[in-house]
Amino acid sequence: MDRVVELWLTTGLVQITFAQFTMIGVGLLLLYLAISKGFEPLLLLPIGFGGILANIPGVDIAVGDGVLHQFYVMGIETGVFPLLIFMGVGAMTDFGPLLANPKTLLLGAAAQFGIFSTLMGALLLSDLGVFDFTVQQAAAIGIIGGADGPTAIYVAGQLAPELLGAIAVAAYSYMALVPLIQPPIMRALTTKAERSIAMTQLREVTQLEKILFPLVLLILVALVVPSAAPLLGMFCFGNLMRESGVVGRLSDTAQNALINIVTILLGLSVGSKLGADQFLVASTLGILALGMVAFAIGTATGVLMGKLLNLTSTQKINPLIGAAGVSAVPMAARVANKLGLEANPSNFLLMHAMGPNVAGVIGSAVAAGILIQFAQ
Repeated sequence: MDRVVELWLTTGLVQITFAQFTMIGVGLLLLYLAISKGFEPLLLLPIGFGGILANIPGVDIAVGDGVLHQFYVMGIETGVFPLLIFMGVGAMTDFGPLLANPKTLLLGAAAQFGIFSTLMGALLLSDLGVFDFTVQQAAAIGIIGGADGPTAIYVAGQLAPELLGAIAVAAYSYMALVPLIQPPIMRALTTKAERSIAMTQLREVTQLEKILFPLVLLILVALVVPSAAPLLGMFCFGNLMRESGVVGRLSDTAQNALINIVTILLGLSVGSKLGADQFLVASTLGILALGMVAFAIGTATGVLMGKLLNLTSTQKINPLIGAAGVSAVPMAARVANKLGLEANPSNFLLMHAMGPNVAGVIGSAVAAGILIQFAQ
């Protein structure tokens, strides 16, 4: 009988706390959003499952020698997983729309304003006693405004690993909610006439331009912001493999097998940081709120820059494509295209919106480098 009692006392049913039970519920919610609603399933599914594992009492799977903690140390603490994903994203990216209309680079840059305004806002709220964020934590929270999950994870892993779980969940949740968050902001800042603007067909970009662009981009940016070199370097390397035409096997591996494997490990690693002691704290609500503000500001500034370019350019620019300056590729571009079609059924903006969308990826990587250089 003593052994039966001892066995019962070692079960998770006895050891589980209310906080752990709540976090298992959060993990199940993430699984529901991934499976039933299709919200960023490639990341939310492994993150949710990892979060459930991390909150099973009596098993140290997410700490010490646990497998999830080993994944975290191997891939996120070192920064390897986000960098490999950036290489895969680069291999899947076509810089053609950006090169065909270089002015859209300004739209991608403008959309990063949400990152820095939220950084300043988090520091101000900390000074006022509302929150207690350090400069490093505020910088890691601000990067959510770039709507780039791997970049957010990379910066959080470098600057504020204790906030990694909340930042990753916020970043990927808002990326998944792009079709719900962006349209009201875009409609509020534009008139129907502006949303109806049809843009001229893009020029054809030569293969030489596509090969030279990642090389020139990396060298110029890395010399100015060295801390951006890891993220941008892997992104440009992946793109060079794609455009060079001589390493098809490597490009295919980066786009498919490698990025899929890393995505699984990355999601489980992030899930390991959804422990009740790390996630169920007051700062989590602040992170979710500030992340939403950052994303909304980035969307708004992108649209406003689009309106400014439309007024100052000889060729008309539909301000809607400015919202694609956040780097939620290609979802933000699809949202811009959808709203353009609503206003004008013959208005196809998808390829035009891909220019600022790709520029947003570059902008978020540069912003990440600036934040790391500033906050470390």
